[in-house]
Amino acid sequence: MPHAHTLDWVVFHALLLLLLLAEIALLHKTTPLSAPKRSYIATGMWITGAVAFAGWVYLRLHPQLGQEFLAGYGLEEALSIDNLFVFLLLFQSFKIAEAKQRRVLFWGILGAVVMRAAFIVAGVRLLNKFEWVTYVFAVILLIAAVRLVLPADHENPRKPKWQAWLEERQPISLNQDGFTAVENGRRIPTVLVLALVGVAFADFVFALDSIPAVLSITRHTFIAYTSNIFAVMGLRSLFFVLTHALGKLAYLHYGLAAVLAFAAGKMLVAPWFEVSALASLAVIFVLLAITVVVSLLLQRQRATQHA
Repeated sequence: MPHAHTLDWVVFHALLLLLLLAEIALLHKTTPLSAPKRSYIATGMWITGAVAFAGWVYLRLHPQLGQEFLAGYGLEEALSIDNLFVFLLLFQSFKIAEAKQRRVLFWGILGAVVMRAAFIVAGVRLLNKFEWVTYVFAVILLIAAVRLVLPADHENPRKPKWQAWLEERQPISLNQDGFTAVENGRRIPTVLVLALVGVAFADFVFALDSIPAVLSITRHTFIAYTSNIFAVMGLRSLFFVLTHALGKLAYLHYGLAAVLAFAAGKMLVAPWFEVSALASLAVIFVLLAITVVVSLLLQRQRATQHA
């Protein structure tokens, strides 16, 4: 497969910057009434940008790489839904105002971009140098799939150990005007810092699953990097699109677990049977569509029974 040239890297990052500036302009100073509509528009921009870049890769580099980009992007976008649910729980736990959540997500996601870029480069090198690492990644994905279907108490989440440790050693301000505040003549971190650390740590944990997942689709560094980063950068606007819908999708985690199990199986059978990028994208879409439809139908049935 052809390698990406300097122009490809420049085009990708220029497009990323353009979309980021457009998102900032669109979501800046939103009202409770305009926020949902603008979040839908911003999410649409990110998806359109990803499809357009897939076309660039398809025409300029190779058709298969264009397909791998779309499959990798679709996989990461699907897995990011679970991240969003954890982010929502974090914001509820720290009582972060909705107007301040965008700021925390902005810096948290930028940090995630740097971290994931390093993970992808390291992952590709490991796979290229040590073929047995494929089986390690497959086991990681299977463990993540099992973890998703285990029962969890989302209504009463326990305080993370790192939060308790930090609060014991450092006073935390409840002020949400910035990441630090002056209280009693001393500058101390605010609850926004706790939320930012929580978002960064949550994405670190999810990256341990999602990076092996995207590497089950492609081992091309440029494609793995661009598809993953595109999905991560769209998380901020997607968060506010899905916030009101997550409660209705009670069985979505089963679909995400099935997606992870599929990615693990794909890595395990790769030496004997290759699943194409388009077939992978189709499987991901079908698995998620089934769980979304089932969730909505069962929710409607329960609402009818209680009416």
